[in-house]
Amino acid sequence: MTTTPEQTIAADRTVRLLDTTLRDGEQAPGVSLSPDEKVEIARGLERAGVSVVEAGSACTGAGERQAISRVTDLDLEATVTSFCRGMAGDVDLALDCDVDGVHVVVPASDRHVEGKVGTSREDNLAKTADLVEYATDHDLWVEVIGEDGSRADLDYLEELMGTALDAGADRTCFADTVGHTGPERTAEAVSRLAELGPVSAHTHDDLGLGVANAISAVSAGADLVHCTVNGLGERAGNVALEEVAIALEHVYGVETVALEELYDLAQRVSRATGVPLPPNKAVVGENAFTHESGIHTDGTLKDDKMYEPYAPETVGRERRLALGKHTGRAGVAATLEEHGVEASGDEVAEIATRVTELGDRGRRVTDADLLAIAEDVTGDDRERVVELLDLTATSGGAVPTASIRLDVDGEERVASGTGSGPVDAAVSAVREALGSMADAELESYHVDAVTGGTDAVVTVEVTMVRDDHSVTVARSEADITRASVEAMVDALDRLLGHDTQPLAPADD
Repeated sequence: MTTTPEQTIAADRTVRLLDTTLRDGEQAPGVSLSPDEKVEIARGLERAGVSVVEAGSACTGAGERQAISRVTDLDLEATVTSFCRGMAGDVDLALDCDVDGVHVVVPASDRHVEGKVGTSREDNLAKTADLVEYATDHDLWVEVIGEDGSRADLDYLEELMGTALDAGADRTCFADTVGHTGPERTAEAVSRLAELGPVSAHTHDDLGLGVANAISAVSAGADLVHCTVNGLGERAGNVALEEVAIALEHVYGVETVALEELYDLAQRVSRATGVPLPPNKAVVGENAFTHESGIHTDGTLKDDKMYEPYAPETVGRERRLALGKHTGRAGVAATLEEHGVEASGDEVAEIATRVTELGDRGRRVTDADLLAIAEDVTGDDRERVVELLDLTATSGGAVPTASIRLDVDGEERVASGTGSGPVDAAVSAVREALGSMADAELESYHVDAVTGGTDAVVTVEVTMVRDDHSVTVARSEADITRASVEAMVDALDRLLGHDTQPLAPADD
């Protein structure tokens, strides 16, 4: 294999991103986006400043064409496109959706030319030229993708892409369709195609080399990178938009999108697709800006660049200090300060020791755990604002119901509620009893652990947010409804304890 000279990426390079979450990302197993969800994601991509939005594949069916048309109706600044197979009928269907352009995919490797399509190299060249001319005759922006280009004979790939450009294509695309290749091969192929005209890169992450190949392609001359939000896509997924964007800007000074929109965009796509973000995911994962280690926490508190490559605000995030077996005194002191708890140096040391002991037992240390430890060590029992007195829940009838009795700042309040299940009904009853005081948002709820046997215990963990302050509480009980309500009530109590305004009555 021949090698190319070492490439660099100049900060003044113009590199754009093409997002294919709505097409290639939706091809991930179990993912299906409604037209409303596609519109919501497309608007998020527009806010981020993505240059090209591939809205779908018009040939999929009437529902897909409706969704694509909904996106084109948004009149985005971005170029809105449709994926097309190598046939004129697909171009016609894309035209019906009023897209700005099309991505015409044609076979590039012999495996695809001969084995998949059943044609010859020569006929493939002729058909590609005809398709490009047909699309450009209809005033479409055209990109030709050489499918399986990373396994193609590079001389033929160059001839194929040259034919597409000669026929009027606006650009060609080097596609590592199966995530097969590495940065060296990518650079070699893209550098040859870049000599012909504008070239894009479409990389997958099957070998974990998606970002490396995308960066290599840019260094070799590509000026458009295909991505998906959160790296969604078939098999191991496509290269992640947020990772390419931050890598290009942080390492090379090349601006592509509004980085501060990345986290909201990632959350939006995660909710719509039902695919959760891995905690250790670069840029947008929960742990990306979370520090637990005592050394790291202490260093970060002294200098926020000590253990972070860039500030979390860069990508719309906030720094978080986690509590666990690795937490040191600096982390404990900072978290206590955040909760308004005063403790002496010796008390902080004792609290940190107890937090470590709790973490050693395999427990995730929640905010409520820390505050309970602090109360015990300092001897300052907090005055509860909300306390659960009684709970009754039934689910045997047609509609699950629950009744609740709370002590709210010395006043007893009783309420009932219905819901889709006993937990939902009990939560409704709590909100009814508290009225406007319960305007906190339930950010997360999950069952953390269940033990087996006759003494089975379920642990429910909730995170609630009120006025930009959040608290996480875990409760373990034999009954999931009681565990859920106790966790929620305790979380609300701690959130309300931060308020300085007088408590409102339930009917306000």
